[in-house]
Amino acid sequence: MRIQWTKLSVLVIPLALIATLAAPARADLPPLIPRDVLFGNPEKAAPAISPDGVRLAYLAPSNGVLAVWVKTIGRNDDRVVASDPNRPIRNVTWAPNSLSVLYTQDKNGDENSHILAAGIAGGAPRDLTPYDGVRADILDINLAQPHAILIQMNKRDKSVFDVYRLDPATGKSTLDTQNPGSVAGWVADASLQVRASFTQHADGSYEIDVRDAPSSKWRKLVTFSADDGLPSPEGFSADGKSLYVTANAGANVARLLKYDVATGKYSMVYQDPAYDVDSAYFSSSHRLIAARIQREHLEWAFFDPAYQLDFAALIAAHRGDIRILGSDRAEHTLLISYTVADGPVSYYLYDRYTKTTSFLFSARPALDLLALANMQPITYQARDGLTIHGYLTLPVGVEPTKLPMVMLVHGGPWGRDVWGYSGTVQWLANRGYAVLQANFRGSTGYGKAFLNAGDRQWAGTMRTDLLDAKDWAVTQGYADAKRVAIMGGSYGGYATLAALAFSPDAFTCGVDIVGPSNLNTLLASIPPYWETQRALFDRRMGDTVDILNAQSPLFKADQIKAPLLIGQGLHDPRVNVRESDQIVAAMRQNGRPVTYIVFPDEGHGFAKPENTKRFNAAVESFLAKYLYGRDEPPKRDENVSAFLK
Repeated sequence: MRIQWTKLSVLVIPLALIATLAAPARADLPPLIPRDVLFGNPEKAAPAISPDGVRLAYLAPSNGVLAVWVKTIGRNDDRVVASDPNRPIRNVTWAPNSLSVLYTQDKNGDENSHILAAGIAGGAPRDLTPYDGVRADILDINLAQPHAILIQMNKRDKSVFDVYRLDPATGKSTLDTQNPGSVAGWVADASLQVRASFTQHADGSYEIDVRDAPSSKWRKLVTFSADDGLPSPEGFSADGKSLYVTANAGANVARLLKYDVATGKYSMVYQDPAYDVDSAYFSSSHRLIAARIQREHLEWAFFDPAYQLDFAALIAAHRGDIRILGSDRAEHTLLISYTVADGPVSYYLYDRYTKTTSFLFSARPALDLLALANMQPITYQARDGLTIHGYLTLPVGVEPTKLPMVMLVHGGPWGRDVWGYSGTVQWLANRGYAVLQANFRGSTGYGKAFLNAGDRQWAGTMRTDLLDAKDWAVTQGYADAKRVAIMGGSYGGYATLAALAFSPDAFTCGVDIVGPSNLNTLLASIPPYWETQRALFDRRMGDTVDILNAQSPLFKADQIKAPLLIGQGLHDPRVNVRESDQIVAAMRQNGRPVTYIVFPDEGHGFAKPENTKRFNAAVESFLAKYLYGRDEPPKRDENVSAFLK
């Protein structure tokens, strides 16, 4: 347990945890960690520092539901400024005048988010975008402009987002930049003027357009081929003359490039030999500070010598992967998080003048008392010789030999697993399972050749990469080949269905969370504002009914014989509930074992901790039944009988 001497505090330990710690433990495994500790509300999370550097906003429970709190830094005047009794608030940022906080909230997971403002002096939050069936997102906030922020909404046309200039104090919004019908993203400069747009063409190529001023005509800056992956405009230079872009043009890995807005010529700012540049970090005055690279761990390449010295001090202060979450307007104070695999995320303020850190809080301090598992990077060879990276977590206290194992598959699929704390991973390891996370081909971060190798391979080599990961763990002696489950959400849910349908003997059982079963019906029901990405889906997944059907588990449902547990949100706008309904119906028609849980107040994944705990209690019993791992008996409030379908 880490002890912080910054202030006197009392650590409140849940009664369930006290009872568990007091119970006799098996000689090989540590005591069971209650699901409440892992999946209940964090004690505090998601801090944000005010632009004037005086206050901190953060999320914490109020009456059992995550709400927005505000406090003065250095004082104990914490107070709730925004709450929603029906749904947790999961994000918060500051308005540039430091007098109110902003957050987004949808209804039952429908992803039609509204932007709300809550004043620090009190009063009811105000809905700044009170439009039904419209999605609104914060596009950009300039800390030097206190009376306006940029937001984007699909209010005029549900299929595209226009940019609006919004005064968070009055709630008045005016149309700033209208979408011509094809733009998928916008970038503002240091003066909060929209100066760049991002479009994908029908042939899969990408184009970035720029303009010199809001009154100027748009012109093409650069075009990238479909093979170059997904370029990302990162931001303008402080003088507005250059645009920084991460892109694979001219190299396999994504590099940080600097484009001259006037000429379209670029220079290379930073390149890693093996990994993509993940993103760029800018100061509050739009100076380029650093590039982030997600290697086996998160690492940084700094271009500002002063920040380089700051980072050296941060590395020396505490262990873990460091993230800069923000700063005040003056860049005197940085908000920092430290992430480790075997403990909760912890948050600190860093004083750039004194080079010292001060502890704010840990997201889940009760975890500091517990024996958590470490996560180790691994590599293995796929059957065609491609090197695959991933992470292996082994349970504490047992010999890592012939363990029951869970293959945990990430979503996207155009994303990747990273090193760090995961409540799901720690939960499974604590129950006695090895946990293997493979960044199969098609995952991002490893260069465009690796990404493109997954094109139209959802049921092909992307699937066999997971089979090869399982075989690697068995060959290395970690896993018992007869006790391996596959589990995941979104694409990970699809991968679960595909594994059981196309490789029916490979896994003992599967857990699918909001996974699509028919790729044709999936693409037919996506939100209208995803149409600007249609070329991406055609290239990566397939552009004919036959190709998509051939990769759809629904049409192989008669091959599934391993037990399956499915979790679904009724209001999921990405993976319609029909995706789960139809494969459940097919399996039951074939007499195959499937348990189906539908939450009527959730969307793509489960936002409410009570639903997460209910579903995970069912998962735990399911895995214990088929893999013979440990389980904590479901509590009364974790009963899922009302949600079985």
